[in-house]
Amino acid sequence: MVTLQLQDLGARYGQHMMISGVTTAAFSGGQVVAVVGPNAAGKSTLFKRMAGLIDGPGQVILHDSKKGAQGISYMPQGLNGSARLTVYESVLLARKQLAPRWVVEDDELKLVDDILAALGIGALSFRNLGELSGGQQQLVSIAQTLVREPEILLMDEPTSALDMHRQVQVLNFMRDLARERQVIVFIAIHDLNQALRFADQVLVIADGTAHGSGASHDVITEGMLRTVYKVQARIEQCSRGQRHILIDDIV
Repeated sequence: MVTLQLQDLGARYGQHMMISGVTTAAFSGGQVVAVVGPNAAGKSTLFKRMAGLIDGPGQVILHDSKKGAQGISYMPQGLNGSARLTVYESVLLARKQLAPRWVVEDDELKLVDDILAALGIGALSFRNLGELSGGQQQLVSIAQTLVREPEILLMDEPTSALDMHRQVQVLNFMRDLARERQVIVFIAIHDLNQALRFADQVLVIADGTAHGSGASHDVITEGMLRTVYKVQARIEQCSRGQRHILIDDIV
């Protein structure tokens, strides 16, 4: 089972440090990790550093990985691909970029078909990317990430443009994927109630560093909400053992 740990991780643009000192315990395959924090806290920068897209001090430590750094797949907020490509072409191209070859194998076509079907966008296969709504484009971006079959997924706000039904569908799918394939799924997300519902672990980024990490019920607390988000809130127990945040006021 793959594990990932961050050791004193930092990221810089030029000479300016954007995040620093991010250290966590090891995250394990099968877990969904919600990465939360205020706007501009450094969540996207952290993902880019973990994916090796920007430089900085510290280490991303992998154990029991079959693919090494190549097994880390980053999904940015924007959609990759020319607006003239069809949905199917853009997802297949994301797959072929792993090991460019002219020949397209039958199992690659089946993988694309299965992922599009699982995300409920098979009917969009031959629509051009430029014709899609923002929510549809976001689902295609998720498909482009999944088709790479990574060991570790870094998903930057994958549900931000989706309606409530699609949000729950995608988060359920990602949780099932993590458990069935023993993948570590990191999801940057603003909705803390969704984080409480779907995440096994939570990493809080605030002021360019880690404010805390661990099991969701240990990290998302009334004290954290007051300190990091500057809100007075209550966390109440709901049906099926779920916890829910109720905001009373700003601090």
